[in-house]
Amino acid sequence: MRHFKHTLSVLLFILIPVIAFGQGSTTSSMSGKITNSQGEAMAGATVVATHVPSGTIYGATANVQGLFSIQGLRPGGPYKVDISFIGYSKESFTDINLLLGETFGLNVSMKESSTELTVVTVVGTTPSKFNTLKTGATTNISRNQMTMMPTINRNISDISRISPYANGMSFSGGDGRSTNFTVDGSNFNNNFGLSSNLPGGGNPISLDAIEEVQVVIAPFDVRQTNFIGGGINAITKSGTNTFKATAYTYYTNQNMRGNKIGDHDFGDRAKESNSIYGFTVGGPIVKNKLFFFGNLEFEKTPQQVIRWRASTNGVSDQQTISRVTEADLQAVSDHLRNKYGYETGSFKNFPADESNLKYLARIDWNITDAHKLSIRYNHTKNTAWNPPNGNSTDGSYRDRNKYRVGEYSFSFANSMYSQDNIVNSGSLELNSRFSNSVSNQLLVTYSDIQDVRGSTSSPFPFIDIMSGDIAVGPAALDPYISAGYELFTWNNGVKNKVITATDNFTYYLNAHKLTAGVSFEYQMADNNYMRSGTGYYRYYSLSDFLNGAAPVDFALTYGTNGNLVPSNAVKFNQIGAYVQDEWNPVQNFKLTVGLRADNLSFIDDIMTNNAIKELDFGGRHIDTGEWPKSRINLSPRVGFTWDINSDKSIVLRGGSGIFTGRLPLVFFTNMPSNAGMNQILMKLQTRFNNLGIPTSVDPRLALLAGDIITDVDEMIDRLNSRQW
Repeated sequence: MRHFKHTLSVLLFILIPVIAFGQGSTTSSMSGKITNSQGEAMAGATVVATHVPSGTIYGATANVQGLFSIQGLRPGGPYKVDISFIGYSKESFTDINLLLGETFGLNVSMKESSTELTVVTVVGTTPSKFNTLKTGATTNISRNQMTMMPTINRNISDISRISPYANGMSFSGGDGRSTNFTVDGSNFNNNFGLSSNLPGGGNPISLDAIEEVQVVIAPFDVRQTNFIGGGINAITKSGTNTFKATAYTYYTNQNMRGNKIGDHDFGDRAKESNSIYGFTVGGPIVKNKLFFFGNLEFEKTPQQVIRWRASTNGVSDQQTISRVTEADLQAVSDHLRNKYGYETGSFKNFPADESNLKYLARIDWNITDAHKLSIRYNHTKNTAWNPPNGNSTDGSYRDRNKYRVGEYSFSFANSMYSQDNIVNSGSLELNSRFSNSVSNQLLVTYSDIQDVRGSTSSPFPFIDIMSGDIAVGPAALDPYISAGYELFTWNNGVKNKVITATDNFTYYLNAHKLTAGVSFEYQMADNNYMRSGTGYYRYYSLSDFLNGAAPVDFALTYGTNGNLVPSNAVKFNQIGAYVQDEWNPVQNFKLTVGLRADNLSFIDDIMTNNAIKELDFGGRHIDTGEWPKSRINLSPRVGFTWDINSDKSIVLRGGSGIFTGRLPLVFFTNMPSNAGMNQILMKLQTRFNNLGIPTSVDPRLALLAGDIITDVDEMIDRLNSRQW
């Protein structure tokens, strides 16, 4: 035994820790060994675990080595476990709480008895991690802990900070976009990858709907994949045999925020507020059989994203009053309404309240003692408003220090845009036990995640008017008034759909727990981005605009082959297969060895840009119409857990493995969008020197003198720029 300990101690320093996480855990498990007072295996001993709040019953029978294992248990508790065998006192254990994704170890020594006696042992309400048989670094956060923890934003990244490896959505210094976040096994990631912020406005599910959170750094389990950094698992609440309901509200404003550091006073605080209202309800539909849980939450934050106001005398106070006059803004608004029937919106009122609506419904069904089914659906919609883009343009001249809304320039309410973050997700999980040796988990999930821009404007070109009427030289090129459908909002959005199906088959053979499984994932990410998609006009002066002079700049993005809404989508299937052996050679040691194989294949090739393909890069030619080739990735993994003194006072864990993950999908959607095959950006420009004097003018701009062309097809035809 001494040699065995020395060998494992050396092995600990050889094994390389790897930051990892993948498909989410949704259940817990329990295992152990049953012996008599002489240490002999109690083959045939009956184990019954009861989830006390719901009356859900799970059962197992010890094998010839006295080992038992129960899979697919509800996380949490408390549980009562009864162990019985003819001729022995019945052993009962109460107040057992199970950690999400972990195996609770319960070893029992039974005593002979000629009468029916019951020995009750209270385990305790707080589960110790030394009671679990995990092989990696994890942090589990219970519902009670979440209730007691301080949180500023009531989002999952606030909760995950309890892990020493976490920094927001980043783990151990990794890129937050490589972190995997799942709810009941469903994908809740920012798969597109423009940032590490979670979908749904960064808060895709209410904390009051979550039962437990697990932060994982290095799980050496082949059932988990698609990860490079750390990960977060969350499971939602379930109903029990007791009807329960809660109502809650949270409110903050500027008076709850400090404005002093030491003796320094920052003065009056700007007004702000945030209100949250919600409720939860759950209970039995059929006692011990069928349960429900629901949650509804609404959050509102009054906002004023445009604090500037127009002047009456053309003079700016450089703080909140713009130099643009109300009279000029009214003239632009009246001109667009009377001539084109277009409503600019107000230039005095800019409604921009941010809102977030979440709701969730879950059903749990104990079909039989051997089959348990759970179904969950949730929806989130977050809406936030933004002023028009600061100063980006498809024109030739740009002053990065002067904005469309500010001291020099002003705009209208209908030129603002909303950012709508929408999440629709569902999961179905079936846990089955077919015999004492065979169990199975089937998990099917669906996630539809959208980040799209919206507008209160009707489709209309975006118009910039420069300062040619009120300034000369370079100052004449400064922005003055902007109106129309925001320049970067038309057909601008990311739509991501994920469908997964996973089946884990488990077989118990003496001291071995053998797992074999298959997983399938379909994912589609479509990135639409059509800057100047409704047309873009820039005029030298207000009088030029009102009198129908030719613009100094024009731009238009349009789809090829007559496609009005060009798609820049990437689609792929990923299929995985894996086997794993969890072996307990002795009672205080578990070794996990597994191998996983994953194959990712892209669906539908994209169009080739032959002009690019013909370029020679040192004998290499690039085909923009081909996705990366498919290949099989093998991921061997090994991990161990060693209870050194067999009393859980010192537990040693370690492991090593290969883990594979994916890049942000924005890297792939840029291939079709930037190859010039799906859509074309046309620019007609006037170039100016440092004195504000034109040095070159695109002759096609003269074709745009007169009334503004509002129809995209007519713009293309007028400029003879049709691409088929």
